[in-house]
This record gives sequence, C-alpha cells and structure tokens, in this order.
Amino acid sequence: MKVGDEAYRSIWLNADGTSVDVIDQTVLPHRFVVRSLKNLVDAEQAIKTMIVRGAPLIGATAAYGMALAMSVDAGDTMLEEAHGCLLAARPTAVNLRWALDEMMAALKPIEPAQRKQAAYQRAAEICDEDVALNRAIGEHGLKLIQSIAAKKEQGKTINIMTHCNAGWLATVDWGTALAPIYLAHDAGLNIHVWVSETRPRNQGTSLTAWELGQHGVPHTIIVDNAAGHITRSGDVDMVIVGSDRTAANGDMCNKIGTYLKALAAKDNDVPFYVALPSPTIDWSLADGKSIPIEERNGLEVSQISGRNKHHGISSVAIAPQESAVANPGFDVTPARLVTGLITERGVCAA
Repeated sequence: MKVGDEAYRSIWLNADGTSVDVIDQTVLPHRFVVRSLKNLVDAEQAIKTMIVRGAPLIGATAAYGMALAMSVDAGDTMLEEAHGCLLAARPTAVNLRWALDEMMAALKPIEPAQRKQAAYQRAAEICDEDVALNRAIGEHGLKLIQSIAAKKEQGKTINIMTHCNAGWLATVDWGTALAPIYLAHDAGLNIHVWVSETRPRNQGTSLTAWELGQHGVPHTIIVDNAAGHITRSGDVDMVIVGSDRTAANGDMCNKIGTYLKALAAKDNDVPFYVALPSPTIDWSLADGKSIPIEERNGLEVSQISGRNKHHGISSVAIAPQESAVANPGFDVTPARLVTGLITERGVCAA
C-alpha cells in the first residue's frame, strides 16, 4: 500500500540482505518511523512491544526472526531456542505458531550450512503468500459489499463498521477486514467506514484511520461505546473485523470489544463478517473457550499517549494511581453471532 506516493509493505528485507525493516506502529499516526531488526532479540521485542502487531504480520516477523537467528548460528540448539523465544512473545495470535512451525519444517531436516539461505527463502515465501491470501480475501469480500450496494439507490453510501486494525499494517499488505473495503473504494463504490477507537491502545484511531486516510477512503472515528448506538440508528450496513485466532467450530477471537459489536449487529439484523486467512484457523481447538487471552500491562489503560502542543509524543495518567486495572487484550465472539467467514477460498458459514 502507499504512504504518500511511495509503496510499502509492512515488513521487508533490507538492502544488506540480512536485516529486516518494519514500520514502527507504536508511533503512528504522529510519526512514520522505519526500524531495522538485526537479530533474534530485535524480532522478539518488536512482537512483544507491538512495534509490529496483527496476527499475519506477527507470523511474518517471527519467520524473519528465525532467519535472523540462523544468520548468526544455524545449529540445532539455536534453532530450538529461537523457536521457543519467538513463540513466547505473544500468546493469542495463532499465526505466530503457524509461521514458526512452517520454518521448523523447512529448516530442521536440512544441514546447518544450508539453513540461513533456506530460512530467508521460506520467510520471504510466507510474506508473499500472505499478500496473495489477503488479496483473495479482498476479492471475496468485495462481492459482499457489491451485493449490499445493489440493494441501495445508486450512489448511496455503504456504511461499514470495523474494529481495531485489520488493514495492511496488520498483515504484510492489503489487510484482512480492510482489503474488501480498499477494493470496493477502488471500484468506485461510495464507501464510508465507521472506525471504532479500540481502547486501550487505540489501534482504530491511530492505525486504521491513518491507513484509510492514506488510501483516500472516507471514514469517521467513533468512541467504542458509540458503536451500539450507531448500529441501532440504522447507519451501519455491515460489520467486518479481523481475527487473531478462530477455533474449529467458528468461535473467533479478536481485539477486546469485538464481542460487543457482534451483539449489537445481531440485535439489529446487521451482517457481521470476519475476514481471515486460513492460517488463522486453529483446528486443534474445538471451541473458543480454549483460546488463551493475553492479559496486558495495566498502564495501557491508566495512561494514554498522544502528540502534545509542542509536537512531541507524551503520556499522561488518566486514572487514580491506587486503582487496580484489568487489561484483557482480546475477547471471543461465538460462532452463532458470525454471519460468515471471508477467507481466501470464499465466504462460508462460521
């Protein structure tokens, strides 16, 4: 996708052929910063501190993290240590485990002398595969948007609500939930997106709104608690969200607050779609009750950061210092609330 006039992926191999560049998502939308990952620890910290985030991008970063480890030491001990280190970086997104298992399958059977080249090759393939999957998700989701447009008066606005960031910043390119929106906008459909702020890290406000703006898609930021009201008012034609992990029965896990939007959509007969590539489906889990929910640092809730009047970025406290804070990062939406899954193979019932 484009930042200004320049095309970017969210992760790419540096010109030196070893280090990997990523967009630092912790400083968007106020600054656009590219950071280089030069070793295993850099990759692990980028995932853990959410310099990179979004299930597909976490997986891609982990794959390159394995390659960075192999560039230093391609022995069996390092192979196992790198796998374990990266796997522990974030617990919820299943793409992390999937990508690491793909890397292990490619590297473990071959001699250490061959592992560095093989690691970079497989990591690049995982990135390219992700782009192709997301483009296909976009094509299938576009048909759903076109079917809604066909029922409206010509030129009438199609209002789509999303949550968190499931755009190109959360993937290698295109995104999951936003891919159909980008293709619909490019096809000339009159699209408007309701962007929920997505407390506490405000990925909707800082990331989704930013990339929609870069692409020229009309959008409006709303506070999370306004989503139910706007849905009930009849100003939402469909909801599209991403997923960090979906169980075999169709229960889906996504950023905290997704469940509430699914309930509001169900109560108001608004279709609720989940856009996800097949690596996000965890066939080993029978249902969503077994999905681990990441409990994040309470400071994300009790403090908030933004750009001050001097154009610097600073954090301020917004809660009493003595108050306890709970900060679950995700929730699970049961399959019964999901109208359909938009995958690279097509749209199916959850």
